[in-house]
Amino acid sequence: MNEKIVRLACVTLGVLLLGATPLLAADPGPGTFYGTAVGCGLGCALTLVGAGIGFGKISAAALESMARQPEVAGQVSASMITIAALLEGATFFSLIVCIIMALKA
Repeated sequence: MNEKIVRLACVTLGVLLLGATPLLAADPGPGTFYGTAVGCGLGCALTLVGAGIGFGKISAAALESMARQPEVAGQVSASMITIAALLEGATFFSLIVCIIMALKA
């Protein structure tokens, strides 16, 4: 399954880069550099993909542990929410940094 994800990511990145070629082909004039904006877009995308994978793994592990031992469901649920909140905070921080960099570019 990991091989399918890697292939899908490579195809998606290729399509995005080929689709951006006409935009980058225009002559904006001297002193214009779009590398920062492209980098910020890729940073945001990687942040959101990583957060989605993290949330999926947290949820899967929590549900599996609750199914094996239903008596500790409350403790597992509290731990899952704490970890998800920390992951969400790191994700928002990364996205805010990327957005600030994109606006300054």
